[in-house]
Formats: sequence, structure tokens, C-alpha cells
Amino acid sequence: MSVIVKICGITNVEDGLAAAEAGADALGFIFYEQSPRYVPIEKAATVVRDLPPMIVKVGVFVDAEEEVVYRAVRECGLNLLQFHGSESPEYCVQFGLMSMKAFPIRDAQSLARITDFNTDAWLLDAYSPDKLGGTGERFNWDLAIEVRKLGRPIFLAGGLTPENVAEAVRHVEPYAVDVSSGVEASPGKKDHGKVKAFVAAAKCGQ
Repeated sequence: MSVIVKICGITNVEDGLAAAEAGADALGFIFYEQSPRYVPIEKAATVVRDLPPMIVKVGVFVDAEEEVVYRAVRECGLNLLQFHGSESPEYCVQFGLMSMKAFPIRDAQSLARITDFNTDAWLLDAYSPDKLGGTGERFNWDLAIEVRKLGRPIFLAGGLTPENVAEAVRHVEPYAVDVSSGVEASPGKKDHGKVKAFVAAAKCGQ
């Protein structure tokens, strides 16, 4: 099966449609107000209405109140929930939807708690002391291979670009790749040419 491609940090209809047209499988909407890619629930709902129906819609949350998550699910028709904060294993699986927990990877010690989370997938991102994702930095992909051996689908993120994603897919063989800053013109605004190049390179990387 071809690798799944998720374009994260969608904030407007034009970028969402461009990603869908380029062949992306999933789009991420960040409901975390401190992110430069934050999109209000009501705005994300208007974007979703114009998307092709088969696109997987991912809600990205950081230590959100439960009602905020439920509201986003209802209004945006989310298919997958992504948690980037200090959420507990129990919190992540309570919403009745597919879920994945994100882990910032710095070294082998970063892998210690992954198996505590019985989510449908795990997302591996580069560690940053002051950012929760969208860092543009990559981590040691050999650590991702170790996680893949645990048998859970993994989303590989962190520093991926159109130039290196094919190498990442070949090296790690992840279930999915996830990009945000690597295909941006500016935070929250995608470069449509980079999006198209990223999807093509990822799909051809295998």
C-alpha cells in the first residue's frame, strides 16, 4: 500500500483544495490557539465543507477541554484525533473516534512511554524545547524504525520536505508521513507547488 500523506496546519479553503488535488490523503486542522497554524473550529468547518468526501480530516489538540474536542468532532466531521500535549492514555481513547498520540523524539529515552498509549497510531515528531510540532527539524529516523517494530501504525513527522520525504519513506517505511512547515510559504499558508512536490515524492518513495 502506498504511504499515507497528511498535510497539517490547513487554515483556508484554497490550501485544503490544493492539497486534496495534489493527492494528499489527510488534512490536519490545529485547534490550539498558541500555534501559528491555529484555525478556529467554525473556520475549519467551512473549509471541510468544500473538501472531497474521502479526505481524512484530522483534528490536532493540545491539552484541550473535552467539550472542545467533542465540538470540533461534531462541527468539522473529524475522522481522526491527534493529541500533542500531556494527555493521559485514557484521555486519548475516550472520544469514540480513531486517535493518535504525538511524541517528541529526542533520543532512545523518548520511546519509553509510547506503549502506554493504546491509540490507533503514534505520531513521531522532532523534539523542541519551545515548540509542539511544526519545528522544521528532523530526528534520528532509526528510532522511528524501532517504534515501527512495535506493530502500531506510525506517522513520521519532523523536518520533512519535498527533497527528503522519499528518502524518509524508503528508510523508515512508515504508515504515513506528516508535513506542515516543510510545504509552507509562511506559517499557516501553504506553498501549493511544494505541496504537490511533497505528495508526489512521498508516493514515489517506495
